[in-house]
Amino acid sequence: MLILGIESSCDETAASVVKDCREILSSVISTQIEEHKKYGGVVPEIASRRHCENILGVVRKALDDANVTLADLDGIAVTYAPGLIGALLVGVSFAKALAMSCGKPLIPVHHIAGHIATNYLTFPDLEPPYLCLVASGGHSHIIEVLSYTKFRVVGRTRDDAAGECFDKCARAMGFPYPGGVHVDNAAQSGDPKAFRLPHPAVAGNEFDFSFSGLKTNVINTLHNAEQKGIEIDRNDLSASLQSTISEIKKSHWQAEFPQTAEYVPLFPRPAKSVDLSSICPRRSFAATTAQ
Repeated sequence: MLILGIESSCDETAASVVKDCREILSSVISTQIEEHKKYGGVVPEIASRRHCENILGVVRKALDDANVTLADLDGIAVTYAPGLIGALLVGVSFAKALAMSCGKPLIPVHHIAGHIATNYLTFPDLEPPYLCLVASGGHSHIIEVLSYTKFRVVGRTRDDAAGECFDKCARAMGFPYPGGVHVDNAAQSGDPKAFRLPHPAVAGNEFDFSFSGLKTNVINTLHNAEQKGIEIDRNDLSASLQSTISEIKKSHWQAEFPQTAEYVPLFPRPAKSVDLSSICPRRSFAATTAQ
């Protein structure tokens, strides 16, 4: 089975051809980091416009690198949510049109489910059920993977995710965007015990995360030092921040897993493969296009 996957949920246009759900035949990414650096973060309008410009070339190269044609594909998958709405619309609209034009089924993919599925590419023998820690830029989740398509959220962030906390603290410390990697580099030569940072507690669910208070504490530490004319060692603060986030995640991960609990579904409803020919027959579509 050959699947073309298309991703445009944030600031990178990506496409890949995957064989039998485990083997990557091609992976092409067009990044916009340099353009967004001047703003200290992703500007949604700019991201959407760049997706429009890049998506055709990215998909074409993914097919060429995999040495396959559209006729060889068994389906076309695309990220449909969550993400920047304008950016997502570019990928979804392109995938819909491509699937319609070549008569292939369209497979909507939930963004978080996509993160979880990457584990199967790295560990080909992995099979559900298992627990998965999702720690991407805007998402921090502990998810019980019941099967390849069924998930339940055990815990999630109530405010900022770990990645957002890193980026926002990095900007306050004067690091360029994206900030996480710069905090990590600075932390390598810093003292993780130099600053005592809070471990925010979340009432109601010991598995939920909260990073907003940690971010606020780091920013206030910087502002208070600036007002007093004290110079903060960014390496020490970075090391303390990184250590605290690691401790928070570790404490959640090692908590006693509830055998009977009210779980939150990852999806509001199951995503299904869509056969576009049943919605709009190719004959009528071609006739409309010709007119």
